[in-house]
Order: sequence, then structure tokens, then C-alpha cells
Amino acid sequence: MNINASIIDQRLVSVMNDIRQKASEELRIRDENKLKSLAFVYLCVQTVLDLESDDTFDCLTEGGGDFGVDAMHISEEYDGEFTVSLFQAKYKNNLEGNSNFPEDGIESLINAIQYLFNPAATLEYINERLLVKVEEARSLIRDGYIPQVRALACNNGLKWNASAQEAIERTGFGDQVTWEHLNHERLVKILQASRPVKDILQLSGRAIVEDMDFSRVLVGRIAVTEIAALIERHGERLLERNIRRYLGLQGNRVNEGIRHTLTSDEKNNFYFYNNGVTLTCDSFSYNALQNGNYQVRVENLQIINGGQTCMTIFKTLQEPDLLHQNAQAYVLLRLYQLPRENEGLVQRITYATNSQNPVDLKDLRANDERQQRLEIDIQQLGFNYRRKRSDTNTRPTDITSGVAAEAVLSVWRRKPHQAKFFSREHFGKLYDSIFTEELNGAQVVIAVQLYRIAENRRKRPESTDPDFVRYASCFIAMQMGQRLLSDMDVQMENISHQNFQFAQQLIEQNGEDYFNAAAQDIQQALQDLYGEQEISLQQLSATFRRGDLMSQLY
Repeated sequence: MNINASIIDQRLVSVMNDIRQKASEELRIRDENKLKSLAFVYLCVQTVLDLESDDTFDCLTEGGGDFGVDAMHISEEYDGEFTVSLFQAKYKNNLEGNSNFPEDGIESLINAIQYLFNPAATLEYINERLLVKVEEARSLIRDGYIPQVRALACNNGLKWNASAQEAIERTGFGDQVTWEHLNHERLVKILQASRPVKDILQLSGRAIVEDMDFSRVLVGRIAVTEIAALIERHGERLLERNIRRYLGLQGNRVNEGIRHTLTSDEKNNFYFYNNGVTLTCDSFSYNALQNGNYQVRVENLQIINGGQTCMTIFKTLQEPDLLHQNAQAYVLLRLYQLPRENEGLVQRITYATNSQNPVDLKDLRANDERQQRLEIDIQQLGFNYRRKRSDTNTRPTDITSGVAAEAVLSVWRRKPHQAKFFSREHFGKLYDSIFTEELNGAQVVIAVQLYRIAENRRKRPESTDPDFVRYASCFIAMQMGQRLLSDMDVQMENISHQNFQFAQQLIEQNGEDYFNAAAQDIQQALQDLYGEQEISLQQLSATFRRGDLMSQLY
């Protein structure tokens, strides 16, 4: 028995319990063996994409008519491109870990990519959950955005065989599709990321070391081959505090630029072309009697800026001969030894060094004064505000900061298209407009309750619901909010703990009516916009993404 395969198998027991109810209600999966396979897909998606539990489950498409795609995730558009992650998982109860990912699984993924991203291709016998995501991707393609596809083959065994690799190479997909193997070994490495990293950094040339207010700073130069070896030894454990997920080599211009430099005649100028990497540690030591080329011993090492650079260096130098050819390529290194008790300083440095980049800032805002105030206010109303990331499943009384942002932006700020499709900015450029100084806990909870009614219907639509329900939850929540305010006879800014119970009673009594009336509003707005013509799913997706209906609904 493979020990890491056994660890993952045990992990799946708790995952199965966490998703059992949703699997039954949304996917009609009740068989224990099928539930275990689903749990493995869920674990792979959550671990790789670092999503909240609800968002992870929303990616699952497993079932009949799934084109061999067990999960699909679409990123936001950035710089004219968007990333689609396709997961196919094959889980075996045999825990030896010695079976290859099946060749027919690779062929299924190839077939899916050929059809799913061609807006002109007709899709038949495709399940609703997958169809909604496919048409969302196709509508982006029709609007001129370029998809970058990650095909993730997941199993608790070995990588696909040479014949499957030949099939991949015959596709002609080129750099637009990247292929990744995810198995028990890699999953365990990621899940163990909380263990502190102890290592020795081999620097090149001279370095500057200064003591500054109970902290120490080292600025020096390190070979890219040393960076590659560091990632080889520790992988994702080094990136626990880094707030960006690795975006891949293709479809990301910065990473492509790094790769180009390391594979060109310019490799020895890499030091001048790159912004460098920033690391923190609890302590570092070196032989100060040397003039340079220090071996720096570090405790609890973390990369807080430059994770993309490090991962791209590692993946690029895995190619034959490139490791030897880049022996004289270096990168700027900044190493900060920070007081162990000053976690806030680490967060501020991480925020400052990353704020210029397209990052998820949710974790860095967690200790913002407004977030802390909302946590206390919401707790007094009988709910739990989760401003920090957590591995545990959410309960009905839990409200994550991400859901709060989407709900408030939809219901009270009346910007539903930004709520659904600009989530990367919720804790960035849109943060101050969402989480104003005046926003209180009652307003957040009520917005979330309305939003959840619309979201639950999106995930589990009734047979009589129109197609747009799967795309319009944020718009419907917005209209529901207006009806609630009308029944309360107040303005949004007047909602507080004093009338909170009254608002809850109205939602409990009239929530279904609010939803139906809001859906009628959307139906009328679509008719005003398109007339009597039939609206395709691609058009619906594009309509709600662009906010075309806002002028009709005001």
C-alpha cells in the first residue's frame, strides 16, 4: 500500500461526509462508490484552485453527458484572456498507486476540448451543469476573449502512458492547452504545506545585510538553478503566504516572458529583466567572515512575492539541458527576518509587494478594521462571519467574506454583473464601494439571505424555471432586495439591528414570492431588450456578464 494514497483515501471519508447532502440534492448521487469518486474530484478541485467549499462544489459536473469532464472552472477575464480548468478524475480503491491514468480518459479530454470551445459546434446529450459553464465560456469566446485551457488528469496512481502522450501531441492544440497530472503524491505535498520550511540558500557574489528595528534584511543574488532546486524540494509549502495561485506557463504573459528569457540567448541577463523574489523567515544565519557566496541557513521560509517567478523557473528548467545552460542566470533575492509575533507586518509587506498584480486580496483584507467590525456585529445577530479562509465546511449560520461581498454588491450596490464576474476586484478596486464605513452586520446578513435564495435556485432550478435562472442569480437578488425594502418601507441605509428581525420575518414569509416577482422583472427586461426573438444560452450568459439589462431594470 502506498502511504500517500492511503492518506488521501482517509481524507476522502471526511470529504464524503461534507458533500453527501449536496451530492444527493444537486447531483442525485447517493451510491457510496460514486460518492467517493465525486469526493476525489472535489478534493482535487479545492486543493488545486484553492476555492471555498461552495465554489468548489459548483465546479462539479460529474454525471451523464459530461463529455468526460468531471469538473470545470472558468476564471475571470484578464488582459483579453481567461483560463478554463477541466478536471477528469479516475479513482481506484486499490491503494498501491501503480496504475497509469487511462488512455481513454486522455482521449475523452481531447474530445471535450475540441468541441466545448468551438462556439459553432452543436452539443447534444450534455448535462445542464456542464452546459451552463460551456456556454459561459463560449460567450466569452464570441466576445473576443481567448481561452487558455488547463487539462488536469487526476488519479491515485501514475501519469498517463506514452501512447496517451502521443495522442496529446497529435492534437495540435499547441500552447493554448496545458496538460497536468495530479495524483495522491502531489495532493499530499500541497495539503502538508503548513509544515515550516528549513533549508540553506546558496547565494552568489556579495550581499547586503542590515538590522532594522528587531528585523533583519538580506539583499543578494541567487542562481535560478538554486530556485528550481528549492521548489523541487519543498513545492507549494513555500507558497503558503503567497496570495497568487500559479497561473501556468501559457496564457500568462509575465510567465511566458520569464520562460522566453531562460530559453534564449538573453538568459544571463535574467537578473536585470526580473523584479526578483521576496521571502520571509523567522531567522537566518550565515558565516559573516566570508566576503560573499554565503550559505544562508533559514527557518520557516516563505515566498511572499515572486511565487509565479519561482514556479515558472522550476517548470522551465525541467526541460532537457536547460538546467545546465542557466548556470549563470540569477535573480534578485530579498530575505526578511521578521519578529514571529508580528504577523500583521508580514501581511502588510505581502500586500504592498503584491498589490500591483492581478491577485486575490481577500486574505490580505481579513484583518482590515471594517472586516473585524463586521465580524463582531454579525456575531451579535446570531451568525458567524468568516473573514479568514478556513478548511471547514460552512454551516447555514456561516457567512464568508467572499459571499458577503458578492451579495452586498448585488443587492445593495445594484451592480450584479460586477458581483458575479469581477470577483477578483471585490477586495481590490471595488472594496471601498462594497465595504463602506456605514455598512453594518444587519445589511450584510439580509443581503446574503436574499442572495442565497437566488443562488440555491440557480443550482437547483425547478422544471418550470426559465433558462436565465442559471445565469441571473445576482440580478434576481438585486430585484428581491428592492421588494424587501418596499415592504419594510425603509431605505437600505436605515436597515439595522433594530429592524433586523422584521426583515428576517418578511424574507421567511415572502422569499419565494420575492424570487418569482424578481424573475418576472428579468423576463420583462429580456423581452424589452430582445423582443420576441429566441435567446440562446450563449446570449444569456453574455447579457448578464455585460450588464446589458441594467438600463431596463432601473
